[in-house]
Amino acid sequence: MIRTADRLHTVEEYYFSKKLREVRGLLADGRPIINMGIGSPDLAPSTAIIESIQNAVTDTGAHQYQSYQGLPQLRQAIADFYSLRFGVTADPNTEILPLMGSKEGIMHISMAFLNQGDVVLIPNPGYPTYSAVTKLVGAVPKFYNLSSDNDWFPDLEALQLKDLSKVKIMWVGYPHMPTGATADEAQFERLIAFAEENDILLVNDNPYSFVLNERPKSILVVPGAKKNVLELNSLSKTFNMAGWRVGMVLGSSEHINAILKVKSNMDSGMFYGIQKGAITALKSSQQWFADLNKVYSSRRELIFKLADKLNCTYDKNAVGLFVWAKLPEGSKSAEDVIDEVLYDKNIFITPGTIFGSNGEGYIRFSLCVPEEKIKEAIGRFEK
Repeated sequence: MIRTADRLHTVEEYYFSKKLREVRGLLADGRPIINMGIGSPDLAPSTAIIESIQNAVTDTGAHQYQSYQGLPQLRQAIADFYSLRFGVTADPNTEILPLMGSKEGIMHISMAFLNQGDVVLIPNPGYPTYSAVTKLVGAVPKFYNLSSDNDWFPDLEALQLKDLSKVKIMWVGYPHMPTGATADEAQFERLIAFAEENDILLVNDNPYSFVLNERPKSILVVPGAKKNVLELNSLSKTFNMAGWRVGMVLGSSEHINAILKVKSNMDSGMFYGIQKGAITALKSSQQWFADLNKVYSSRRELIFKLADKLNCTYDKNAVGLFVWAKLPEGSKSAEDVIDEVLYDKNIFITPGTIFGSNGEGYIRFSLCVPEEKIKEAIGRFEK
């Protein structure tokens, strides 16, 4: 057998890839599993979005290779969206790069800026892909603690006391996944000042801004932010387009050009029809967001009731596509709890530990579950 690359020894198979295989096996055995684990929107994109991709497939050149930088109209739509929704100005020609999902952007950014041995600051808890990609490119993950005591915001004063000489990138994400915590402009200013002082590229991962959040924010709203800041965003959660793989990165022209060097050597441009659908999505009215959040708000109230059945506590002011719930004192480990619920109640919930050691004692519920299924799950605890 051909020996695999040493880099594969630094990472494991993505948790959801492995766990969902187990869940599929239970389903195949006839178990009535209710999946509350993953944030894959079950609702459809708008009719206008679907019609856009349908109409686009007959356009001249629709099935040819597309530009690595995306259609000019898509970059303009992203610029207009950021201007309207966040008050951020970005040059569509030089400061915006469409991506095949923001997850792709995490790899591209890491390859563009990290050398072997560079250190990367990663939130604990946080998105597991940050550390996996860091290891795959030969850099070194250095976790910084987030806790409920500090509203899931980093203790920058404590971080400043550490050796930061080799740190090249710092990952943040507000609204935060998995906790649903938000950051205000003053906190963004503190993060940017910290990054500038220590010559760190700060990357804000921002796909949850419009889900159950009355005050969407971009870190790029801070004047001068682009000097040390990139922002990733995605249409997956906001417009129910997870499977379409549409994301974007915004920043200075120098940073965007560096990422483009990587991207243009690794993939081709996004399918034309998908880009046309994305343009329509970005032009959605405020009513789209209101209607979507009405659905998620009703679901969240039911998830709160389900969390109550497990004697969990939670922050009702948190935003985003999940409910981050704290297990009662004296509980088993998070993974033991979710396995017990999976096999006893046929409900799959995510253990907080997959997001880092500070996720111990927490579980995460997804809102991507129809109300009738959430009610059914609640009922299973009442028998």
